[in-house]
Amino acid sequence: HVQLVESGGGLVQPGGSLRLSCVADRSISTTYCMAWFRQAPGKEREGVVSIDSNAKSNYASSVRGRFTASKDSAKNTLYLQMDSLKPEDTAMYYCAAAIWGGFCPQRLDGADFGYWGQGTQVTVS
Repeated sequence: HVQLVESGGGLVQPGGSLRLSCVADRSISTTYCMAWFRQAPGKEREGVVSIDSNAKSNYASSVRGRFTASKDSAKNTLYLQMDSLKPEDTAMYYCAAAIWGGFCPQRLDGADFGYWGQGTQVTVS
């Protein structure tokens, strides 16, 4: 089991930037696939990015080129740098982890992730 705590959300104007953090209570360097998901009111949960043990990332087309995921294994922390934010990026953002032997599933499907944080709200307006 791994516990995840997100932070860094807030209110930002269109075109602005935010950096989200997700701190795990144990090492995320080798065993886990880490990911960010988001869910806007009235919409389905959407995968944003996954990152494997080799720091290989897989981005949703809606954020590719604007968002950057990274890990600091020494701090057991996952980051999401969000630039050029748009109103449609407004959502609750969740950090998630899956035990995939360090790899990540090809598709960003929340059903593959067993561990979730409580979420952090991002509002672009």
